[in-house]
Amino acid sequence: MTETKEQQRAALHKAIWGIADDVRGAVDGWDFKMYILGFLFYRFISEDLTAYIDEGEREAGAEGFSYAAMADEDAEAAREGIIEEKGYFMLPSELFENVAARCDKDPDLNETVKAVFDHIEGSSVGTASEKSFRGLFDDIDLNSNKLGSGVAERNDRLVKIIKGIAGLDFGNVMDAKIDLFGDAYEYLMNMYASNAGKSGGEFFTPQEVSELLAKIVIGDRDSVNKVYDPACGSGSLLLKFAKLLGQERVRQGFFGQEKNITTYNLCRINMFLHKVNFDKFDIALGDTLLEPKHWDDEPFDAIVSNPPYSVKWPGSDDPTLINDSRFAPAGMLAPKSKADLAFTMHMLSWLSASGKAAIVEFPGVLYRGGAEQKIRKYLVDNNFVEAVIQLPANLFFGVTIATCVIVLSKGKADDRILFVDASEEFSHVGNKNKLMPENIERIYAAVHDRSEEEHFSKLVGIDEVGAENDYNLSVGTYVEKRDTREVIDITELNERIKGIVAREQELREQIDAIVVDLEA
Repeated sequence: MTETKEQQRAALHKAIWGIADDVRGAVDGWDFKMYILGFLFYRFISEDLTAYIDEGEREAGAEGFSYAAMADEDAEAAREGIIEEKGYFMLPSELFENVAARCDKDPDLNETVKAVFDHIEGSSVGTASEKSFRGLFDDIDLNSNKLGSGVAERNDRLVKIIKGIAGLDFGNVMDAKIDLFGDAYEYLMNMYASNAGKSGGEFFTPQEVSELLAKIVIGDRDSVNKVYDPACGSGSLLLKFAKLLGQERVRQGFFGQEKNITTYNLCRINMFLHKVNFDKFDIALGDTLLEPKHWDDEPFDAIVSNPPYSVKWPGSDDPTLINDSRFAPAGMLAPKSKADLAFTMHMLSWLSASGKAAIVEFPGVLYRGGAEQKIRKYLVDNNFVEAVIQLPANLFFGVTIATCVIVLSKGKADDRILFVDASEEFSHVGNKNKLMPENIERIYAAVHDRSEEEHFSKLVGIDEVGAENDYNLSVGTYVEKRDTREVIDITELNERIKGIVAREQELREQIDAIVVDLEA
């Protein structure tokens, strides 16, 4: 990308954040994000549909055809075919550009937009795309007090949002080389998460961490079958595979599950904005540990995840869980107050024989005793742990601790675990630490090559991890940190001290002589 395009992108991002910041008023940015992201999505699917129809008609000889200028009753004839291809349908009058053109003259704007959103969702009912669109706009409450205390105030704010987004230059939506809508979404999520503190960090994995995990899982492969994230948040980890491999090289698509309904909707919107068609993703709503939704789709050959840290779950209070095929092999359930290793066991269970999983973990899971130690024993003794990576502190929004990554594989070539101390692999940007391209490459190369480097990476046999270290997987146990203390030569220091003492004695004698002269 040329410098000019980078400047255009920076200017676009600045304009988007300007709109977001201007219209939110007294509403917390994180709570307000669905309005900005939702209307960004509304514009995208309007333009995507229009470009698809216009291109088809022009190729058929109707030069100058414009779906946006068509009468609604004339457009109805194409509804069924368009839904089959795109998964949804919009009448010309419902397109973003047409609603935007008259928004400041519509006293019932909030109801107009709500009707459009309902029609978009409704168009998919009873079709193959229904699951992808159902409830997609539920979090965009157009009658919410967050928009204003009365209808007029709410509509004024809606006009600002719509006009602002209408004025952004996204270029041609059909140009596959330009992913500006998806890029803008990621930028907004990043900005909202960084401003929201802890609440934002729960749902958003920084792009640099996503890239590292995806690169590790992809390895030498030029394609993968299916990608899965059991705690997918807004989908940034899944979508890294589309960016690194190309969407067509994720052959059977993107699978994920999310417990938070707002984030579940954000993830589906994110898929569409990154041009992932409805038949190429399956994002489910629900608690993965208790209600996993993809039994019919597992196993997966690529799994990446940043599950919630140390959350509560029923554990031993639910007698059925110890017999669940995902958790039973370890003979032990994760503690009720710390579900981290329950997520890990779930992912291992759904990993294919030739697959790989990279999981961001809370550091305590590497060394805590009790049930967690017994689960680690199962993982180590069965040679499922390929690598453990210590990440720098302060990488994630709202989380300052130094997290780690566990890499799992069912097809390891040896019985050793690679430990990597990447705690110093970062640059400080703003108030966060950030993995830079050279940091990502160094960590990835060590894991890919299984290479050893003093003070950075070390291969350790599973017997040493188990018998000698009680299944402690902390990187610091095996990778010695570089001693940055100044090396002191004791002999030289003693000589210097002797010199100082001798000089001190000489000065005392000179002072005594001066005193004697003065007293004479």
